[in-house]
Amino acid sequence: MSKSLLLMSCILIGLLVLACGKAVETNRNGNTNAATAAVPAGSPVAPPTNKNDNASVAQVGVAECDTFITAYENCVNAKVPEAARAQFRTTMTTWRTEWKKLADNPQTRPTLVNICKTHMENARTQMKAYNCTF
Repeated sequence: MSKSLLLMSCILIGLLVLACGKAVETNRNGNTNAATAAVPAGSPVAPPTNKNDNASVAQVGVAECDTFITAYENCVNAKVPEAARAQFRTTMTTWRTEWKKLADNPQTRPTLVNICKTHMENARTQMKAYNCTF
């Protein structure tokens, strides 16, 4: 029961992070308004925006999680409009932080494989809007 509760908690946290971000508005010319996509005060700092900085970002230490976050980050950097990227980066930072804590605990580490697989399946569906495949 505790494993399923942990899984549901992680999924709920991920969905809450996504839901709490502000929507990007477009003006009549179809341009996005970057001010509406700003990260709310108190949000975690986004990881480096340079694609080559992926190696300097802390790894979770679970192959399925690291593979998922890398694929998700590549999708965001390559295909998500710049004005909306801050929200996605905040989500990735949260995932890395929370999953690293779970990976460091021997009792919760085994649950991460399923959590990350579930997040990857959900992200595949959600990120189709940006033509991402992973």
